[in-house]
Amino acid sequence: MNRSEASAIPSGQATPAALCQAGFAHLQLGRLAEAELCCQQALTLDEQHPDALHLLGVLCFRARQPDAAVEWIGRAVQQAPKAEYLLSLATVLERHGRLEDARQHYSHALSLKPDDAGLWNHIGNLLWQLAQNDEAVLHYQQALKLNPQYWEPAQNCGMLLLELGRHADAIKCFDVAEKLNPSAALYQMRAVCLSAVNRFEDAETDYDKSIALDPRLAETHNNLGLLHWRFGRLEQAFACFDRALALRPDFHAVLNNKAVVLLHLQLLDEAFATLQRSLAAAPNDAQTLFYLATLQLLTGDFERGWIAREARWRLPSVGLVDRGFSKPLWRGDQPIEGKTILLHSDEGLGDAIQFARYVPMVAALGARVILEVEPPIQQCLGGIAGVAECAGRSSPPAFDLHCPLGTLPLAFRTRLDTIPLAQGYVPAPPASRAKAWDNRLGPRTRFRVGLVWAGNPDHKNDHNRSMTVRTLAPLLDCDVQFISLQKSVRDQDRAFLAERSDIVDLTEHLTDFSETAALISRLDLLISVDTSVAHLAGALGAPVWTLVPFNPDWRWLLNRDDSPWYQSMKLFRQPKRGDWASVVDNVRLELEGLLSAWRSRQDQSSLLPA
Repeated sequence: MNRSEASAIPSGQATPAALCQAGFAHLQLGRLAEAELCCQQALTLDEQHPDALHLLGVLCFRARQPDAAVEWIGRAVQQAPKAEYLLSLATVLERHGRLEDARQHYSHALSLKPDDAGLWNHIGNLLWQLAQNDEAVLHYQQALKLNPQYWEPAQNCGMLLLELGRHADAIKCFDVAEKLNPSAALYQMRAVCLSAVNRFEDAETDYDKSIALDPRLAETHNNLGLLHWRFGRLEQAFACFDRALALRPDFHAVLNNKAVVLLHLQLLDEAFATLQRSLAAAPNDAQTLFYLATLQLLTGDFERGWIAREARWRLPSVGLVDRGFSKPLWRGDQPIEGKTILLHSDEGLGDAIQFARYVPMVAALGARVILEVEPPIQQCLGGIAGVAECAGRSSPPAFDLHCPLGTLPLAFRTRLDTIPLAQGYVPAPPASRAKAWDNRLGPRTRFRVGLVWAGNPDHKNDHNRSMTVRTLAPLLDCDVQFISLQKSVRDQDRAFLAERSDIVDLTEHLTDFSETAALISRLDLLISVDTSVAHLAGALGAPVWTLVPFNPDWRWLLNRDDSPWYQSMKLFRQPKRGDWASVVDNVRLELEGLLSAWRSRQDQSSLLPA
């Protein structure tokens, strides 16, 4: 029916059906008042006419009168329980939060039209809202089975699987949707999934496709910027973030990401200003506060940094688990004499080793200390002074208060000049273990140097802090016995190591950190990138040279070659971003000097009478 046909009905033809047809035509043309008049006229002729009742309910819904809409459409259903009416009633109920009622009417409609792909898709959406995710996926799949050309259930299913972290399955759904209805949003979502499964080149291609279709999506520019940042392409990341901010100047997530890039370039004033701008847009945003804490701690502002760092508990990306303890959290604000306190690890192994230095201070306040850490470091840290019991994480003993290890610096109001126990707070390993390593290593005829060149490949900063073993090649010509402490060897390093039989590999014996500590005790020096092994050496008081990137982790601070956390540690810093070669050259020079001094001592000792 065209516009003129919707305008008037001959009086002799003014039946309820004709009036409803005209009313529907008016509705399609956006002429709601005329549509309502047609409904009222139809109901004057037949007050129980289901089409008129239904259409009037739809008009009430469009007018944001949900209660009236439910009443009118409900009356239509009573007169004729057609699938069309049930779908409308369910839609109104769903939009206004009455999800279980909506589900009942959707199911009734589906019983009348079981082959209706649209109904299966609608119910899938509802089940998603009800967090009945497996059922939702099945409904989307059935909708697509009934109508393989129906792109919406394919995309909806992909979105749900993306939300659930089932990225590989989500990609399959988005692949189907792309063939039917490619869109900027689809490419953006598929790119997120591709990144999550480490298909980074494909992800970048999808982000580019998304931007080509709709360059106004700030989220896409932001995500592409994050991808560039991951691979150290900071200038390209900057450009993406700036384009996103041009579209949404108060997009605080983008401001945060830009601040991180500025931090990596050590443009600290600009990074601080950007974070302040982000806080103005979202004053209590946990991610912003966490980044601000990183900047404050990196620059030695511990007083404010420890406070802001507590925002990590509100960040899913950090991966902390709120244990839900019923006992109170201790932050140094109440006496604990005579109490039992649980100190539990909350971050990585290196963090636990670093912050375990506070255990003696807690014990000195009169508390009985239960230390709870991950199994690989449990035996190693259990001997720290003040530990009454070292427990596993599964079932801690009874306690009165608790404190995460990472919160202890805040509890003790630690400043740069009050960092406790910077030397040897982890006890030396048993002599029997050390002797076992002497036996494995053989006669001590050369200077012994341990090597760790890479950390956890899943760490979000791995690309910044790890290197390939080939990068260390200039060191390997030194007349030194090199021992690998690299537990996880990557494929790219295997070929080089196969050619270097001069690197002793006994890592099969490193079954936990107690064994690692015993091996470290038999070395003259450990050379390591920023890993938990470097923390362990420092905590043992063993000589360790830590190689840190241009933008270091906050704990290594800036512009210094020592660490206030570990007296036995020397830091070697990249002079510019990505420049490990200069670091290795500096390490070689220092190692040659150290080796020369060691040889002199060996020569002198050989002259002493037996």
